Amino acid sequence: MMTMVFAVEEINNNSSLLPGVKLGYRILDSCDNVHTSLQALFSLVGHSKEMLSDIERMYDAKSETSSCMADSPVPVVIGLASSSPTRAVAQTLGPFNIPLVSYFATCTCLTDKHMYPSFLRTVPNDLFQVRGLVQLVTFFSWLWVGTIGTPDDYSQYGIQAFSTQFKQQGGCLAFHLTIPKSPTTAEIQEFADTLQSSTTQVVVVFATEGQLVDLFLEGTLGFSFPGVRIPDLKEFLLNVHPSPKPGMELVNMFWEELFGCRLEFRDDRSKDNVADTPICSGSEDLRYTESSYTDVSQVRISYNVYKAVYAIAHALHTLLNCDSEGKKQGMCEKHIFFTSKQLLHHLQTVNFTNQFEEKVYFDSNGEPVPLYDIINWQKDSTGEIRFVKVGSYDGSAPLRQQLQLEQFTIVWTKGQSQVPISQCSAPCRPGSRQARRAGEPHCCFDCLPCAEGEFSNQTGSTECTKCPEYHWSDKDKVKCVAGVEDFLSFNDTMGIILVALTLLGVVSTTIITTVFHQFRCTPIVKANNSEISFLLLGSLKLCFLCSLVFIGQPSVWTCRLRQAAFGISFVLCLSCLFVKTIVVLLAFRANLPGSRALKQFGPSQQRTLILCTTTPQVCLCAGWLLCAPPFPFRNPTYQAATGKIVLECKEPWPPGFYLVLGYIGLLAFLCLLLAYLGRKLPDTFNEAKLITFSMLIFWAVWISFIPAYVSSPGKFTVAVEVFAILASSFGLLLCIFVPKCYIILLMPEKNIKKGIIGRYKR
Repeated sequence: MMTMVFAVEEINNNSSLLPGVKLGYRILDSCDNVHTSLQALFSLVGHSKEMLSDIERMYDAKSETSSCMADSPVPVVIGLASSSPTRAVAQTLGPFNIPLVSYFATCTCLTDKHMYPSFLRTVPNDLFQVRGLVQLVTFFSWLWVGTIGTPDDYSQYGIQAFSTQFKQQGGCLAFHLTIPKSPTTAEIQEFADTLQSSTTQVVVVFATEGQLVDLFLEGTLGFSFPGVRIPDLKEFLLNVHPSPKPGMELVNMFWEELFGCRLEFRDDRSKDNVADTPICSGSEDLRYTESSYTDVSQVRISYNVYKAVYAIAHALHTLLNCDSEGKKQGMCEKHIFFTSKQLLHHLQTVNFTNQFEEKVYFDSNGEPVPLYDIINWQKDSTGEIRFVKVGSYDGSAPLRQQLQLEQFTIVWTKGQSQVPISQCSAPCRPGSRQARRAGEPHCCFDCLPCAEGEFSNQTGSTECTKCPEYHWSDKDKVKCVAGVEDFLSFNDTMGIILVALTLLGVVSTTIITTVFHQFRCTPIVKANNSEISFLLLGSLKLCFLCSLVFIGQPSVWTCRLRQAAFGISFVLCLSCLFVKTIVVLLAFRANLPGSRALKQFGPSQQRTLILCTTTPQVCLCAGWLLCAPPFPFRNPTYQAATGKIVLECKEPWPPGFYLVLGYIGLLAFLCLLLAYLGRKLPDTFNEAKLITFSMLIFWAVWISFIPAYVSSPGKFTVAVEVFAILASSFGLLLCIFVPKCYIILLMPEKNIKKGIIGRYKR
């Protein structure tokens, strides 16, 4: 109020602004109430145009010229502070085009020009304050906050806008509390319980300072209007003294409150309990007091009033043609009639730079540039709260430059320098992701580790990212690493062992072949078609050698060759055994009187049978390789356990392998059946027993092979098959040929035709 009076007097004493024109004012108190504000308004506009320089009440001001005529008793109104009363007054003045300039009503709702066409303000609306608040809380990563408001337009519209924008930035509201105008004890207790039980460490408040002064302790951050030091304002304020004159009531009340005394001429108060109060002299010196009244080092709200008065003066200056050339002595046209609409137009288009180098103008909505200071409530050495500027917010600047903070100057609650953390759940560390809790805001979540093959390398990830093909997450799930190619290598311990066994089998077969060739004319070699024996030894050597194709990095040719070589060599081996078994059985019948069976199944028939039993397998393998050949494949299936990529031969048509294996099994079954039938033949033909044992070993190996093959992971699948090939090959070699080599080399006396015939006759 006193700043407005000071501004009016300063303009009246200024020869360059409104020369020859004096401003007057009338002050009425709105009591921050809609009903009282409207009463004051009607009293104001119903008053005569006579200039009044006395101060009657507080808060609303009217500015008029000394001798100029306006079409309404009040050309312009300055006020009000609160948004709710301002809406009522602005809506009333709008149809009459009477300008209403507010210095503190910030509700966004007042930007509606259809509802409030004559409303202007020197304070930015809450839209920018809300944007700044959202940027402020997100700057400190406060995503879990509570809100407190009051039952008025400023608070309700502000909190609604803040909640919407805050949620769009990923924030969540822990609670919202409204302070009743007259709270009961139960409401206060419930209010306190909610604050104390909440997990949030930050509360966003939309209320006036007086409504929450008890909650503001050290550490509070707030948005304030830019402050300035107005020259000579302090001297003006210090020269105020109480007076019994009309219009000085508020000054008198202030005087008694400040000095703790009573003025004798005041009679508008209760007579009770005033006898003991000392009497004010009226000459007490304000210079020796400390209060917000005398502290004008940085005025903020008062500066908005100051700008409002000067904006009106500049509008009148233009309206009254004070700068027109040819005017006598540069004076304004004082004897002029103007309408409130004309003044409103000039006020809306006013544009000047004041003494503080600030450009004052109103945008299309009748609002100024959105500039704020960010202040921090800090305690000084005496324990008193003082306001310290710690940053600024410029709503007209580019987004990244709007918020400026000096964090090192901020003092938080209880004098701490560490920024408070306000989160419902701490951000998930890299290697994990957020999992929403059912029925709770999205800021409340659990952290779950990323699954195998997925990763997250940022804090607070909501999802884990799947690794590229042939890559795998590391043990911490924070990055992907290329899978290590894995196959049954010649350098692996297992590969070395299998190669050694293969070479042992090949060498053993070669040695046995050499022995048989060296003693090919002996009865034990000639007893059962030595040609088939040599063919069987050759096929066994192929069986041993085909296992080498399974070892090493798979290629196109090894994938195609391995199963075909295995299938054909084993069928050739079993075909020889099948013929051998038939020969044994026919040889026994040949010794019976009148039998010609063996002569009818001579060498040519034996070769033909071997060819006929081998050909189906050759045709099957050829058709398999032509139509759906196996091919090298990088299999990432086993990465979950080993982090390796298994290089294997993929079979696009699995039945092909099982048909090859099935045909081998069929021949093995026929060999076992025939050998079993000839197991009780005389010792001369005891090869049937050897074939029986070898087939039993063969079946034991391959029956156990199937479940082991299916359940073995990665390269162990190949190892199982190689082991089965080697085991069955060694079984055939040891059971059929080693006993004969034993007789040939160690018991030559039995390797004679007479000995064999003698045993048979016994």
